[in-house]
Amino acid sequence: MPHDPRPLTGEPLSLDLLNTRWMHDGAPQDLLTGTEGLAVWLAANGLDGRFAADGPTLDHVLRARDALASLVASPGDRAGVARVDKVLRHGRIRATLTADGPGEEPEFKDPAWGPAWLAARDYLHLLATAPGRIRGCAHEACVLHFFDTSRNGTRRWCSMAACGNRAKASRHYARSREA
Repeated sequence: MPHDPRPLTGEPLSLDLLNTRWMHDGAPQDLLTGTEGLAVWLAANGLDGRFAADGPTLDHVLRARDALASLVASPGDRAGVARVDKVLRHGRIRATLTADGPGEEPEFKDPAWGPAWLAARDYLHLLATAPGRIRGCAHEACVLHFFDTSRNGTRRWCSMAACGNRAKASRHYARSREA
């Protein structure tokens, strides 16, 4: 499996899907330009054993990514809501009872919709949990998103080591030029 080149991984599934687009040295990057990148994304999220990295799955994942991106950019936007709802129509949750107790099992008429549907469903979970903690990085040149899990909910950067340090260095440089 090829290396995952993205600078930020490990976010909830819906935000990790958004983070398949990022900036590197001022140039936009996109992991999902083909099925190879889809395979990397599926593996990074433990979905590679359940879903195929094929053309139809890629098409559906790209549709979900665009729909989620529009909602994150403009929460409550009617067109974005309708686009996410279209993705959600392709799956459902079946209640189950297991030896461990009650559970849920996602079902899809067409398995190619599975990863897209799971990402859209994850976004619903984040909205139900803490919608104000779905954030875009505060660095003006960064397009990454994260779910703020900090205790006080004040995280501003996708990564303090990358974007946070760049912002600090930029402020320091500006102050030293003024002096």
